[in-house]
Amino acid sequence: MARSTNTQFAVAVHVLTMLAGVTDGRAMSSEELSKSANVNAVYVRRVLGPMRNAGLVHSRPGVNGGWELAADAAQIKLREVWLVLQGDEPVLGLHGPDPSCVTGRSVQKSLASIDRTVADAVATALGHFTVQDVLEGVPDAAQLLNAE
Repeated sequence: MARSTNTQFAVAVHVLTMLAGVTDGRAMSSEELSKSANVNAVYVRRVLGPMRNAGLVHSRPGVNGGWELAADAAQIKLREVWLVLQGDEPVLGLHGPDPSCVTGRSVQKSLASIDRTVADAVATALGHFTVQDVLEGVPDAAQLLNAE
């Protein structure tokens, strides 16, 4: 059974990388960013709102307004982006079983524990990479992690 995938992290990394590549000091509009990411401009703003609250980007209103990085791309760890968007939400897409089912309660408890372990592992792995790394092109992330 197919289900929708949350693309907020990927879109956030995409637009942060676009912003990191701006060299002329101009802000990029939500429309420019959305065209590159192939998503709606409203979705870009929805993703960048929490990034702004976390101090990673800021926005300028007006005709020449748009989005800019508020931090050095080499200092923005992908872990931080992940945690801003993911928070404490389950990574594994946990479900709510019938509370009267003994098996369901046991499975849920086990999966919640596993989910926390997986979430911590994802955050740890993402802590090895920055937006600058993505801008420069991470050659083979798995090899880089295994070399450490």
